[in-house]
Amino acid sequence: MISSRIRAFALPHWIFLFGVILVAWAMLYAMAVSTELREAGRIYGADLLAQFCMVSPDAAGFARLLAMWALMSAAMMAPTALPAFATYDDLSQAGAETRFWALVGGYITVWLGFSALAAGTQIAFFQAGLLSPFGDSLSWVLSGTLLLGAGAYQFSALKAACLAKCRHPLTFFMAHWDEGPWRNGLRLGAVCVGCCWALMLLAFVGGVMNLAFMGLATLLMAVEKLPSPGRWLTPVLGVGLLAAGALTLFAGI
Repeated sequence: MISSRIRAFALPHWIFLFGVILVAWAMLYAMAVSTELREAGRIYGADLLAQFCMVSPDAAGFARLLAMWALMSAAMMAPTALPAFATYDDLSQAGAETRFWALVGGYITVWLGFSALAAGTQIAFFQAGLLSPFGDSLSWVLSGTLLLGAGAYQFSALKAACLAKCRHPLTFFMAHWDEGPWRNGLRLGAVCVGCCWALMLLAFVGGVMNLAFMGLATLLMAVEKLPSPGRWLTPVLGVGLLAAGALTLFAGI
């Protein structure tokens, strides 16, 4: 079973998908704001570093932000969906008629929509003085609220329903198979957003271009979608986020 899966991953469509993920991470690394530059912004002021900022109220600024969030979505969310993609691919090996890239295309389309909303939210927060030009929270109220919101969402019925579908992709595909791969991809993307949107917005707390945050968040979201470890990780993560949010609001940090 393992050897057949390894052989399947060597097929062109899998190699291309892995390549897209690696390129997305490489581009995020190239775009990441260095610690030295962040420190210079604190010392000399944000205006001096405006030319480095991707946060801008004009159309070009939104376009760059949208591209950045799209890269983040590809780099962070595609790995969490690999079990679902693999399950769909296995169905083709079993004789079912599948279109892998139609499924992936539908999935990506939903996350592009999320990226547009996230980019608009970042600009709005920046204009309100709640975020630095680098996308870091300047408000302990905003940070605490986002942490508490993400923690509470971990225990919500919607999160549980979305996770149930992500953890059992075969059941998900069988329930909606007649809709075709594109709509299955849209559904899968919507379910994935339902699982992860609150955790993704914690980028405003951890730093939008903070690679360490992105790597940790990707790992947590990927594990959370696995049936066995995900069941205990979800409540533990929820308690941790609630505690962090409460501490942030109480301490005013």
